[in-house]
Amino acid sequence: MRRADRLFQIVQHLRGGRLTTACALAEKLEVSERTIYRDIADLIGSGVPVEGEAGVGYIMREGFDLPPLMFTRDEIVALVAGARLIRAWGGAAMAAAAEEALVKIGAVLPEDARARAAAVQVHAFQMPELDDRARHLLDRIERAVEARVRLSLDYADEAGARTERVVRPLGLWFWGKVWTLVGWCELRDDFRMFRVDRIADMTEGARFREERGKTLAGFYAQHYEAERPA
Repeated sequence: MRRADRLFQIVQHLRGGRLTTACALAEKLEVSERTIYRDIADLIGSGVPVEGEAGVGYIMREGFDLPPLMFTRDEIVALVAGARLIRAWGGAAMAAAAEEALVKIGAVLPEDARARAAAVQVHAFQMPELDDRARHLLDRIERAVEARVRLSLDYADEAGARTERVVRPLGLWFWGKVWTLVGWCELRDDFRMFRVDRIADMTEGARFREERGKTLAGFYAQHYEAERPA
């Protein structure tokens, strides 16, 4: 969890006006009590009205609220619609984060903007093809992209032929009903795209370093160069 998100969560937990110990906050946020003490000190230093002390607990005076986020009508539509799409079609962790984002948006918007967010009539429903296995696979791939970890794939092509690939994952693309993994295939020594629903099995391997020509930027350059009219 990013520090900014953790500070937001601390404020949310203290908002109820009940005495909360650092131990309880640390358990909920999965960090050390020392981290909570440091975060509380930073919140107090920035003007958040938190009262209490170590070993006793903390409480926030009533009436404090986070500054409202100033979004335009179109920005609110985009944020709400995007979060709903990911909640329906993203990985399991992505979907949970999208749900939490919608809650946060509703919590910090002023009343008129909150009403606009609630009135957004853009909805998405989970595809039958996107089961729990596919959702968790998307989360694993997303984490591997961020950590730059090689993936060993047991992959089936369109004809059903199975192949083993070692891939440097670079990103995920969503095509409306299908997710694809964009990566550098070490077998083919070139960029390849793999449909996530055709990955029969996947294991994480060793980390890799970014190399010139084997990056997502390199993939985009190759992809758009191939599509450019002669």
